[in-house]
Amino acid sequence: HFFVSPDNGTLTLVAEGLGIDEVRTIDEKRHRLKGSELSHTFHGRDLFAYTGARLAAGRIAFSDVGPKQPDAVVSIAYQQAELKAGILSGNIPVLDPAYGNVWTNIGSDLFRKMVARKGDIFCVTLLHNDVRIYSGKMPYKDSFGGVPEGDPLIYLNSLLNVSVALNMGNFAATYHVQSGADWKIDLKKCNE
Repeated sequence: HFFVSPDNGTLTLVAEGLGIDEVRTIDEKRHRLKGSELSHTFHGRDLFAYTGARLAAGRIAFSDVGPKQPDAVVSIAYQQAELKAGILSGNIPVLDPAYGNVWTNIGSDLFRKMVARKGDIFCVTLLHNDVRIYSGKMPYKDSFGGVPEGDPLIYLNSLLNVSVALNMGNFAATYHVQSGADWKIDLKKCNE
């Protein structure tokens, strides 16, 4: 795999999950979208996408991208998901902007370690800077249709990470939830 990105922390999870074999700096004089030489504000389009497309098409070899750099990349701190004393904790790195679903960094493997089964009821708490923003019960379901309209649920999103949502509603807007390093989720099985 080739990952074309600024070295500003965006490769943290790539380095951690897949490892980094080699790092190169893009030679802007050779690998820049033609006609963009005077632009210095659209590097995503003019350098990264352009170079990535040329690599993917086999037009250039990775060794032709530019000078080799040390294999370490900039890392940013983040809360890793963990299961401790029956409580599963994680971070809210992103929201699904189209629907307001709350996506977490809690993977399905860790969720399964809770022996989570479809229909189990979970007590869910969302925190911002350790202040509780939401607390409630919701079932773990395969899809949104598993709960009545307007009800909350836990599901696995397309990245196979735990997510919470409202059926036919916008969870993030309803409960004023955002994403980022200061947003946390805790969940545990509830006794109904």
